[in-house]
Amino acid sequence: MERVVVAEMKKEEIRREIWALLEERKVSRFPFPTVGRIPNFEGARQASRQLTSLDCWQDARSLKANPDSPQRSARRLALSEGKTVYMAVPRLTQRSCFLELDPRAIATPERAATIKGAFALGRPVRPDRIGTLDLVLAGSVAVDYEGGRLGKGGGYSDLEYALGREYGFLEERTPVVTTVHPLQLIREGIPMSVHDISVDFVVTPKEAHRMKPHHPKPQGIRWDILQEEMLNRIPILLEIRRRTNEGHRKQ
Repeated sequence: MERVVVAEMKKEEIRREIWALLEERKVSRFPFPTVGRIPNFEGARQASRQLTSLDCWQDARSLKANPDSPQRSARRLALSEGKTVYMAVPRLTQRSCFLELDPRAIATPERAATIKGAFALGRPVRPDRIGTLDLVLAGSVAVDYEGGRLGKGGGYSDLEYALGREYGFLEERTPVVTTVHPLQLIREGIPMSVHDISVDFVVTPKEAHRMKPHHPKPQGIRWDILQEEMLNRIPILLEIRRRTNEGHRKQ
C-alpha cells in the first residue's frame, strides 16, 4: 500500500509541475484554469492534423475519444472523415454510458465534437452494444518516452478503457494515441499502476512519436483496487458486479 501512496503522490507532483509550466510559458489556452484539467494548449489544432498522418488513424473506421478541449479538433476531423466516434458520458453516470456519434447522421461535425453537441446529436449506447473499435484517443496531462501517461487524476479514462476490455470492444492491440504540447512530453518516467493505460503514439503539433510501452495495458476492471465510492455511483459497474455475483451463485 505504501508504494501505491508514494506513486500517487509522485503523479500529482508531475501534474502540478506540468500545469504550472504550461501557464508559465503562456502556452495554455481556454478553458481556464489549467489546473485540474486535461490542458488545452497552443498548437492543439496542428497536433490534430498531425495525428491524421498516422496509419492507425487513417485505417480506423471507429474510435473511442475523450471529451476534452485539446482533442476537440481531432474529434471533428474523425467525424468529417466518416469515422464513428464514441465518447463516454461524463463520470459514467448512466447505464448507457457512451454516446455514439454516427457521421452519417451528423451534418455539423464541429458541433458534434463538443460535449454539449455530442449530447444533442449522439445516441446513448450501452457498452455491450459497441462493436470492436479501431483506435483510442486519450487526453493527457503528461506522457513519457516509455508510453507512460498521466490523466488529470480522476481515473475515468482508465476505467473507460477497462470497460472496453471487459466488454470486448477494445483489445490489447488497439492503438492508444494522444495529442500534447511538447512541454507535456517528459523524460522522467511516470509511475504506472496496473490500472493505468499506456500510449502507443504521442503526437505534438510538429511530429508524431511511436512509443514502445513498457507497461502492459489493463485487461479489464481491477475490482481489487476499485474505490468503493466510485463503484457505488457508477450504474454499469454495479450491474457488472451483480451479474458476476449471480453467475458465481449458480455455479
